[in-house]
Amino acid sequence: MPIVGGLDIHRKQITFDYLDTETGQVQRGQIAPADREHLRGWLARSAGREDVAFAAEGCTGWRYVVEELAAAGIAAHLAEPADTAFARGRKRHAKTDKTDCRHLRMLLAEGRLPECWIPPGHILEARALLETYHDLRAEHTAWVQRIHAVLFHHGAPALGAGTLRTEAGAAALRAVTAEWLSPAGQLQVATALEILEALEARMHELRHQLTAAARHLAGAKILAERLYGVGPVTALAMTCWLGGKDRFSSSRKAVRFAGLDVTVWSSDRKGPPGRLSRQGPPVLRWAVY
Repeated sequence: MPIVGGLDIHRKQITFDYLDTETGQVQRGQIAPADREHLRGWLARSAGREDVAFAAEGCTGWRYVVEELAAAGIAAHLAEPADTAFARGRKRHAKTDKTDCRHLRMLLAEGRLPECWIPPGHILEARALLETYHDLRAEHTAWVQRIHAVLFHHGAPALGAGTLRTEAGAAALRAVTAEWLSPAGQLQVATALEILEALEARMHELRHQLTAAARHLAGAKILAERLYGVGPVTALAMTCWLGGKDRFSSSRKAVRFAGLDVTVWSSDRKGPPGRLSRQGPPVLRWAVY
């Protein structure tokens, strides 16, 4: 490539560093503010050229940068942040935006850039739905834990796991709240219950959207058939983050890469020391996403 460069993305500016391999000239500077309009204007000078390539780290903001590079006909390369930092070696000087750009440009020019897969648009949209669902799920869990904490703080009898999922459990919660909690504590629980109701309604809508998206992705159907106990939403998550059924050699690697973890329930039956006997199929739960 006659022109290779690196882009360091920040919320206020994009720092660039590119080299013209024919003349040996290096250009450095910043694009501010960091948005589509200003980036598109800066890329217009290289639009249509097939001998230009830029690398950017896969951090927040990479999507619009890569999309604008592709729209301008410029080869876009997405660098894996951890491996890119490891390729730098031991830090001997202060790390700055300029050094980050130069590092990306050098790795790209030398063919040593640790690249990430750039998903197509429909995969990115499905990822956004999954991320929203995961955030709502985490917030839902936090409010449930808050209710249990308020009850414990007032010395109320403990409620069993999953109590809030049933009508009988909700009635038991109301009775315990009225008997054991102060007016402020009752307000805390009532507020938490209102928020939980809104979260559950929104998650219900998202589950329908995710299930519909899973039906249109061949990879999700294949994974759901190959992995025992996997539903359409889980299969969609794995498909969106893996990018293909043949990318990993085992289902365990696929599950871990997708941000899911396998939990095996232990039964009450006593088995050999150090071993867990299975009770039903493995359950896939959300881990770090």
